[in-house]
Amino acid sequence: MISSLSIKNYALIEKLTIDFSRGFSTITGETGAGKSIILGAIGLVLGKRADLTSLKNKEEKCIIEAHFEIAKYNLKPFFEANDLDYEEETIIRREILPSGKSRAFINDSPVNLQELQELSMFLIDIHSQQQTQELSDENVQFKIIDAIANNKETIIEYQLLLKTFKSDQSKLNSILKRQSESKKEQEYNTFLLDELVAAKLKAGEQETLEADFEKLNNVEIIKESLDKALAIANEEQIGVRNNLNEIKISLQKIGSFSTDYSAILERVSSLTIEFDDISQEMNRFSEKLINDPEQLDLISQKLQVIFNLQKKHQVSTVGELLDIQLNLENAVLELGNMEEEITMLNKSIESKRVELDGLADKIHSNREKSIPVLSQKLIAILETLGMPNVRFKIDITGSENYFSNGKDELEFLFSANKGTDFGLLKKVASGGEMSRIMLAVKAILAQYSKLPTLIFDEIDTGVSGEIAIRMGEIMKEMSREMQIFAITHLPQIAAKGEAHFKVSKATVGEDTQSELKLLNQDQRIVEIAQMLSGTVVSESALNHAKALLN
Repeated sequence: MISSLSIKNYALIEKLTIDFSRGFSTITGETGAGKSIILGAIGLVLGKRADLTSLKNKEEKCIIEAHFEIAKYNLKPFFEANDLDYEEETIIRREILPSGKSRAFINDSPVNLQELQELSMFLIDIHSQQQTQELSDENVQFKIIDAIANNKETIIEYQLLLKTFKSDQSKLNSILKRQSESKKEQEYNTFLLDELVAAKLKAGEQETLEADFEKLNNVEIIKESLDKALAIANEEQIGVRNNLNEIKISLQKIGSFSTDYSAILERVSSLTIEFDDISQEMNRFSEKLINDPEQLDLISQKLQVIFNLQKKHQVSTVGELLDIQLNLENAVLELGNMEEEITMLNKSIESKRVELDGLADKIHSNREKSIPVLSQKLIAILETLGMPNVRFKIDITGSENYFSNGKDELEFLFSANKGTDFGLLKKVASGGEMSRIMLAVKAILAQYSKLPTLIFDEIDTGVSGEIAIRMGEIMKEMSREMQIFAITHLPQIAAKGEAHFKVSKATVGEDTQSELKLLNQDQRIVEIAQMLSGTVVSESALNHAKALLN
């Protein structure tokens, strides 16, 4: 429950702190006095968006703080899940800065609006006139039935499963589309792949083949050049090797005379060894050279295959051709994998479909059992609210469609009078009837929900007299299980409150201010008398007010 509310620099309120009690509290005040401001401030605490127009003084920040007693409502899991400090008296604070920025805190820990909104769902339900019209909405009607049917956990399980079911369906549709597109290209891709595989390409082989081709294609000139070089090197009288040996012998004679000469001798000795190695290498090359026209033709053919493939695929290296081959292999393999994935997804979808149908059947069964209970409870309450002939016709029909809350379609019909046909609420129910039906719904839901606080914002539209008294009695009865606030213009309802607050507006100098004040017994009598007779309070109005309060 909300135990206190503090407002600073908001709308027409300069500064206000008010404490609230358990049970049933009523809030009254003239039109425009500021009741909507109080609701707006509470709305900000619950996570509604704010703007600079909320600031009374545009140069100072607005602060709204509310204290909630939450020990009874099993909210520790929420605080742990959001890494927040849990306090049995939890404080929520909103700040709106002159810059327009907004900040929110739960027990002094900064939070975002989404976290604030999630927590507020466990704390307060503000019922406005607009929500009375929402009673005609099928989703709202389902929520009413499901609360009585105790379907909450089953629907959550169904929704989680439905999410994965739809995700699988989306994946399947995407794969089927890709498969259809891939099949058109498969034949051509397979042809290209077979062509590349047949070529038996290897990384770096083009360079090797081109080098071998050059050798075989020029074998005669290579042989002639090597043999000539060997002849020059090894000719007995004037060959290079013989000359180097002569130089070496000459230097050996003077090597001991100076380190300079010995150094030259050492270098010539090294040159002689290197030259011998070169001669041997040229000799090996010459001996290995073979004129092989068949091998030359095979190399030429392989190079031509490579050149043709490079031209076809618009690349310049074997490495790039191998990359293309890998991509084609993956593309062809992917089509095979698609078939396997399609089979797996179909099995998963069918399995989830069976499970979804089972949950939907359970939801449907619970709803069917709850409908007579809801109808009986609604009729019982509405009969006390001056609708003795009210009837409801609530039909739940299963369908093949998977909706967000099951597979049911709902027809919620209503008749207020004998001899009149059933019709949709929004078409046949008057404003006063809708207000009474909504109060009856809220009274029933209060028995099934653990919500701490419910605020009725002028739910008494279109009713008066004895009906208003009974509406007040129902709210008071509801307050045994939860904290109830009723913003009302009716003295009959205002008198039923255990605490009575008045919203008033006053002009202070050039400024207009709103305030919320807890009335004592004498002040309540005057306020209710004014609600009965207007500004001029008559003796009979005072007596009537006392009677209502008693």
